[in-house]
Amino acid sequence: MATNNPYQHYQANAVQTASPGELTLMLYNGCLKFIKLARQAIEKGDIAARNENLIKAQNIILELMKTLKMEYEVAKSMMTMYDYIYRRLIEANVKSDAAILDEVEGYVVEFRDTWKQVIQLHRQRQYAEGGQA
Repeated sequence: MATNNPYQHYQANAVQTASPGELTLMLYNGCLKFIKLARQAIEKGDIAARNENLIKAQNIILELMKTLKMEYEVAKSMMTMYDYIYRRLIEANVKSDAAILDEVEGYVVEFRDTWKQVIQLHRQRQYAEGGQA
C-alpha cells in the first residue's frame, strides 16, 4: 500500500514495527480518541459522527477482549470490565449520553496508564538484564 502522506506512512510503519505491548497501548489510545470524538459529536448533535466513533471504540474493546489469555485470573477480571465498557459504549450511543462516556473514558485511561507502566517495567528489566528494550 503506497501512500504519499508522510503521516500515514509513519503511522503504518509504527503499527507494523510495534511490539504486542505497544499495539495494545495503541488500541487503548485509539479507543480514547474515538470516545472524545463521540463526546464532541454529542455536544454538536451530530448523530452520524457519534455513532461512527462509538462503533470504532466498541470494535477496539472487542479486539482487546480477543487478545486476553483466559487461563490467567487477571484476564477474567479484565474480560468482565471490557464487557461492561462495551455495553456502556452501546448505551451511550443509544441514549446520546456524554456522562456515560465520561465514566467509560475513566476506565480506559486507567487500563492505558497501567499498561504503560507494565511496558516501562518490562523495558527496565530487559535493560537491567543486558537485553535490548
